[in-house]
Amino acid sequence: MGEILEKTGCSDEETTAGSYFVSNYPPYSFWNREAAADAQAVLNRPPAIDSPLGVYIHIPFCRKRCHFCYFKVYTDKNADEVERYIDAAIQEIELYAAKPFIGGRKPSFVYFGGGTPSYISSKQLTRLAEGMKRALPWDQAQEVAFECEPGTITEGKLQAIKDLGITRISLGIENFDDEILKANGRAHLSREIDRCYDFARSIGFQQINIDLIAGMVGETPENWKECVRRTIAMSPESVTVYQMEVPYNTTMFKEMKVFGASVAPVATWKTKREWVAYAFSEMEKAGYTVGSAYTAVKDPAKTKFLYRDMLWAGADMIGLGVASFSHIQGTHFQNDTEFDSYCNAMSTGELPVYRALTPSNEERMIREFILQMKLGRVRRAYFQEKYGVDIHQRFADDLAVLQQQGHLTVTDEGLQYSRDGLLQVDSLLHRFFLPRHQAVGAK
Repeated sequence: MGEILEKTGCSDEETTAGSYFVSNYPPYSFWNREAAADAQAVLNRPPAIDSPLGVYIHIPFCRKRCHFCYFKVYTDKNADEVERYIDAAIQEIELYAAKPFIGGRKPSFVYFGGGTPSYISSKQLTRLAEGMKRALPWDQAQEVAFECEPGTITEGKLQAIKDLGITRISLGIENFDDEILKANGRAHLSREIDRCYDFARSIGFQQINIDLIAGMVGETPENWKECVRRTIAMSPESVTVYQMEVPYNTTMFKEMKVFGASVAPVATWKTKREWVAYAFSEMEKAGYTVGSAYTAVKDPAKTKFLYRDMLWAGADMIGLGVASFSHIQGTHFQNDTEFDSYCNAMSTGELPVYRALTPSNEERMIREFILQMKLGRVRRAYFQEKYGVDIHQRFADDLAVLQQQGHLTVTDEGLQYSRDGLLQVDSLLHRFFLPRHQAVGAK
């Protein structure tokens, strides 16, 4: 974000274009095509002892593209193209299943993301899931998560999703006001929210997550309070709250360029932090526990985010589908980013690796350190045991600055973020990057 502010001259509280959210390390701009061979090599090695394995499947189809969406999605694919994509994803996991890095392991977690996984039909979902299970059975999976857009849900489709063994559905509600949903390009409207949620409860889903976004176009303090009130009244097992950002490849950014605007038409960072702080406070009053910079859960003993926690501790993950990301024994790689070339690669029996990076041991340690900071707490012993690094000494100067600013507390056991620090944690993480990676945005 600092690089963007320097270019625009805007206040650091205004929302300017670019991604502030830190999802990995080193930054994606350091991944390259020349390193793709490293990914192929790591797949032919035996697995690390006791390393968990996960599977992510990207479903890139949507009814509409949200104005703030920066993911690889398609709104123009017909049924034949969807079928072709499903064939390709099944072929991809079959290729992975035959590689030595699997070593007899079964997935500990499976995640259906998008795009909109609930966009495709019940028959298509079943064919995809069954094909995945044949290659790598889910019978040992502790979590199978599935993202839903309320307007794509019927009771029959939800039943099919449940029958596949999905343990948690995440409803992309974002806001409850029709005008705000329309202004931000959302496909669903408010009348579809309650119907979808009631369907999910009626057929016995035990874990339902609700997504909200603070700072969308048109949101007001009154609207935000109502969104929080309605969410708590629905009593989901968990709530995910994100702060609105405007990455470069979004419809909103393109509109900003047309009008020569340097500031996005959304709330300031200060306002967004205040709104999320309010949401978390109200949820805590209702019995929820804040578990990260973005999540609150009703019962931490029952509701976990294994996809997040295992990845942030270095687990292996196979990423299926166009533009998907994988992480195997420390090596990161991404699939081909175009629909046709991804599908064509799979039809020839070749894994569609597009670019990769194998971080050093120090970079792997930093990756896990900064990602775990987003939980609001970091255990000192974890890094001593896994990497032989005392984080208090390794990051002493930067930790002292954040402690002086009131963002965190340093104890013998580790680090604990204040609420204010937690709500702006992504903007604080770059100081822990190695010098060659600082001031480099995500790409």
